[in-house]
Amino acid sequence: MTHNEISLQTKKKLAASLKKFMMSKSLNKITVTDIIKDCGVNRKTFYYHFADIPEMFRWILEQQGQRALLEAKAQAGGEKGLRCLFVMALEAMPYLRRVERTPYGEELQRMVAQSIQNIFEKIIEEEGLYAQCSRGEIKLILRYHVGAILGLFQSWGPEDTKNLDRIVHTVFLLMTEGISPQEGAHL
Repeated sequence: MTHNEISLQTKKKLAASLKKFMMSKSLNKITVTDIIKDCGVNRKTFYYHFADIPEMFRWILEQQGQRALLEAKAQAGGEKGLRCLFVMALEAMPYLRRVERTPYGEELQRMVAQSIQNIFEKIIEEEGLYAQCSRGEIKLILRYHVGAILGLFQSWGPEDTKNLDRIVHTVFLLMTEGISPQEGAHL
């Protein structure tokens, strides 16, 4: 096994420990000591891989974003790909909700928004979407879609989960074709 593979495994192990603690403990009560004891590594190992716990969040979000993008591509993009992104966001939601009311909450919200924006930027670039738009218009479109997605997830409930496919379909139409007010009445 190469050094990079070992390093990645160690990062994944540390991240899994953080996620485990997040389900039983308030984030601001989780310490590096908790994580290293749980993983059976020393403090130097933690700090070799991460500067602090917020950097771990950033790394976890980047990994989930890359995984979501790969899974979306495997679905040949489009609506099935968007559904993949929604499912991954729903999987992360319990962790995000535990963090939102901690000192890390605001920073995490910015990281989540940036992660979603990065995914959308890659999709737009790779699919050649909005080719007729200026860079400024694309930035506005991205801000709009990221804000809309974040807004949906902030108020997401069990009924939404039951209607996931319908919601994804509607969001996909809004993002790709638009829905006029007259058409929206038929959804």
